[in-house]
Amino acid sequence: MIIACPACATRYVVPDSAIGIEGRTVRCAKCRHSWFQEGPQIEVPAPPPAPPPAPAPSPAPDPASPETTGWDDAPAASQDTAEDRPPAEPSPPPAWDDSGAEADEGAPPPPLSFRGEEDAPAASAPADWSEEEDEVGSRFAHEPMFRPRRNPARMWTFAALLFAAVALGAVGATAWYGLPDWVPFSRPLFAEAQPGLKLDFPAKRQDRREQSDHTWFFSASGTVTNISQEQRSVPAILIALRDARGRVVFTAEVRSPKRVLAPGESVEINEALSPVPKSGVRAEFGWKAGS
Repeated sequence: MIIACPACATRYVVPDSAIGIEGRTVRCAKCRHSWFQEGPQIEVPAPPPAPPPAPAPSPAPDPASPETTGWDDAPAASQDTAEDRPPAEPSPPPAWDDSGAEADEGAPPPPLSFRGEEDAPAASAPADWSEEEDEVGSRFAHEPMFRPRRNPARMWTFAALLFAAVALGAVGATAWYGLPDWVPFSRPLFAEAQPGLKLDFPAKRQDRREQSDHTWFFSASGTVTNISQEQRSVPAILIALRDARGRVVFTAEVRSPKRVLAPGESVEINEALSPVPKSGVRAEFGWKAGS
């Protein structure tokens, strides 16, 4: 059936079961006007016409015999019976089956809140749809079912800062203490031996002591000799101090007073270093790499 709002004339197409036989109060989804809508008119079929009375039978002709017998009264009796018979009562109209209506009345009909177009019947709007439900659904449609409690971008930023701090700490520790012993690779400290040159810094000519200003002093004396038959140039000498664990804690470059030695010639080198680390307890001497 089609119902129309008395206030704004908006029309709606609704099933008959939504209104019911007795009618119900409905509300317009457009202007929010409420009114009582009558139920659909039920057409009761007209009762069938009464059948016409049966025609009376024609009287039987008299017999030729003048005698009158009991058979003569039978036709008259039957005629009287047919004439005196009351007309047949019309059959009662068919009873209206209200089982479907009662079933519809028992279940609450869906709310009649529809969004209709003015001057045009709504096509097939669901009876249980309302504007409030549409607003609620659209308000929550864009939100996810589960929202994470932590921000992934913030967690990644914190992890990057932590990694940078650890990397800078590792670089600083390596620069200060050197590479640890368990590192499988390391750069050679000294250059390869120079052919024809002998480097000699005996331990008895090395001195390490603490000064009055609580700094440490180290001195060493040695010789460089050309043991070849040719003239040799003397490269730079590297002095390295190691701690008790064998790690290099201090290095110093020493230049020879004479840069070229003749065959069999030697030169003495005296070097004093201050301040030096207190942990440097052992000295090593060699040729500086790349000189």
